[in-house]
Order: sequence, then structure tokens, then C-alpha cells
Amino acid sequence: MIPSSVRIFVCTEPQDMRRGFDALALTVRQVIGEDPRGGAVFVFASRRSDRVKVLWWDRNGYCLMYKRLHRALFRVPAADEPSQRSVVVDTKSFAELLRGVERAPRRAGRNRS
Repeated sequence: MIPSSVRIFVCTEPQDMRRGFDALALTVRQVIGEDPRGGAVFVFASRRSDRVKVLWWDRNGYCLMYKRLHRALFRVPAADEPSQRSVVVDTKSFAELLRGVERAPRRAGRNRS
């Protein structure tokens, strides 16, 4: 469980999930405008919203959690303004984001290509 005092930033721009610790930390600095070692948690979603990476600093190194959903999607909060590159959420909203939501069922006759 994450303490309620920890700030949780969700990046509103989709990220390439091939990015690792250092590239995501650079995104925190350049896109979100925060210090990746400042004690906050940073959430990044893929373009299809079926994968997320969560980055945080833990005393002497970065930690990275990677989650992929199979029959659901992550509901990433929308920015209030187009120029807003991240949204701060509370621990309850973070838990809901990680839980995901079910995908709409595929319509019959739709091509799978």
C-alpha cells in the first residue's frame, strides 16, 4: 500500500513500453517536470492502454512495475487542458487505474487483421 502522503503522477501522453528505468526517469524530468528521485510515483500507459509502467525511487535505486492486461484496459485520467502533461491522482484512483476496466465486446463480423 502506498501512503496517502505520496504524490502519484499519471503521464497523459502515451509512452513506448520498451522504455526502461533511465528513459522513463528522463520523461519524468522533461515531460512531467518533476524530479524522479523526489519520492513520488510516476505512471505511464501505452498507446493502446493495455499496459502500464510505474516508476519510483527507493532510497538507492529505481523500482519499476510493469502490468499488462489481457481482457481489460487501463482507464488513464484525462488532462483538464491540452497542455497538461500529467495528472495527480490519489491512492484510491491509482488502485482503480491498476485494476483496469473490461473492454467492450468485439462486434460480430469484424475483421481481426
